Amino acid sequence: MESARDRRKAVVLLSGGLDSSTTLAVAVHEGYECYALSFEYGQRHRKELEAARRVAESLGVREHRIVKLDIAQFGGSALTTDADVPKGRGLEEIGHGIPPTYVPARNTIFLAHALAYAEVIEAFDIFIGANCIDYSGYPDCRPEYLRAFEYLANLATRAAVEGRGRFRIRAPMLTLSKEDIVRRALELGVDLSLTWSCYDPTPEGLACGQCDSCLLRKAGFEAVGVRDPIPYAVR
Repeated sequence: MESARDRRKAVVLLSGGLDSSTTLAVAVHEGYECYALSFEYGQRHRKELEAARRVAESLGVREHRIVKLDIAQFGGSALTTDADVPKGRGLEEIGHGIPPTYVPARNTIFLAHALAYAEVIEAFDIFIGANCIDYSGYPDCRPEYLRAFEYLANLATRAAVEGRGRFRIRAPMLTLSKEDIVRRALELGVDLSLTWSCYDPTPEGLACGQCDSCLLRKAGFEAVGVRDPIPYAVR
C-alpha cells in the first residue's frame, strides 16, 4: 500500500474560484499529495481567501499556506484599487482586449512563489487554474506563457540544474469552456457552494452577478443546467 511518503507532491495555486478549485480536485484525483498556495496580495475583498480555506479543507490538502504580498502598492488594476470593475458586458465583449481587472504580472509573481515552495518540498508539479477559452483576455493565462515559465523553472532552479527532477506547470483547465469546468467539478465531487468567483461582492457578501467573472461562471452553470449554489445580488 502506498504511503504518504511515497506519493508525488504538487503545489497548487488556489484562489478559491471555480477554476482553481477544480484544478486542485484534479490534482487530488490524480493521487498527488497537495500543498495549496493562496495569496493576500492587496485585492479589494477577502471573500476569495475565505473560499480558498474552505476548499482546501474540503479536499484534504496536506498544507495550505496564505502568503501576504502587496501588489496593490503598484496599482494598475481594478482589483487592487478603487477603480470601477466592468459590469454587464456581453460574453463576446469579455473575450476581447485586456480589461482593467488584469493585475500586472500577477501569475508570474504567484508562479515564482509556487516554484520556490515546490523546490523546497521537492515537488516537481505545479498546478494553476489558468484558462484561455472562457477568460477575460489576461496575457498570463495563455499556453505560450505557461510553457515559457516552465522553461524558466527548469533553467533557474538548483533542483533542475542538479538533475533531481524536471518542473512541470500543469494547467488542466487551460482549454476547457466554463461549461466543461463545471461538469468536471461536479464529476470530481467539488462542493461548488464553497467556491467564490465574484470580483466585486456587495456589502452584504453577495456575488454581484454582473462582473465578467460572475457572468462567465453563471453561463457555465446555465449551460450544464445546474443552479449555481452561491448567493447572487443579480441572478
